[in-house]
Amino acid sequence: MNKETRIRQRASADATRLSGDDVVKVLELLKGSDSVELKVIVPEGHRGAIPALGFDPVEAEPRQTFFFDTPELSLNKVGLIVRARRSPKGRGDTVVKLRPINPGAIEADLHRDKAFKIEVDVNPGGFTCSGSAKGDCTAQEVLDATEGKVPLKSIFSRAQRDFFRAHAPTGVTLKELVPFGPTFVLRLKEQPKNFDRPVVVELWLYPDGAHILEISTKGTPEEAFQVGANFRAFIASCGIKLQAKPNMKTASALEFHSKRNARA
Repeated sequence: MNKETRIRQRASADATRLSGDDVVKVLELLKGSDSVELKVIVPEGHRGAIPALGFDPVEAEPRQTFFFDTPELSLNKVGLIVRARRSPKGRGDTVVKLRPINPGAIEADLHRDKAFKIEVDVNPGGFTCSGSAKGDCTAQEVLDATEGKVPLKSIFSRAQRDFFRAHAPTGVTLKELVPFGPTFVLRLKEQPKNFDRPVVVELWLYPDGAHILEISTKGTPEEAFQVGANFRAFIASCGIKLQAKPNMKTASALEFHSKRNARA
């Protein structure tokens, strides 16, 4: 291995680690959060990642994911995400999410709401803190809302609608939102033999052949850094490389479907 190759590898490894300042910021965010999620995006072309984890791809659960925004993506610009998903056996779920957030600025009532979660997401070289108001519905209700058969607000709870109104841009209501999607997702959740907790694999597939493969696991705020170190070692032991600047699934889906809607 020549000197230039060693320098490139060292620079790549540094890019996947948090700086000292970032570690301090993450510690502050963890104090007010409910959980931490460690995520890695597998670089395109790295085939065999799922078998390397010891998972069977035929066990993956299919999902349809819809995002809702204005045609100009006004919500995305302020970090507000409105999403609905369809799962097998008629199940569906919704979320209104804001990121980044300051946990200390969240109202006490929301902190006490079991349907509201504050989570710190950490990926190679970066992190963010989000607040999510979650809800349940049926898969058919999601489909009816995307097709305009029922008002979009009907599939979101009152708490979710209140959270939306509190953080949406001035003048933007649920009535102004249009569906972006669906994006087809394959999801696997299993506990590997050589890791101490469940690992989730999501493969986001786009009609043009592009895809995003994400591997993640969760832990409590108190065990965040230990879980992070163990997860990184586990991924490395599987021979899976880390992508220093991962594509965000939400942003990628909105960008793809926004262009597709414009062409249509």
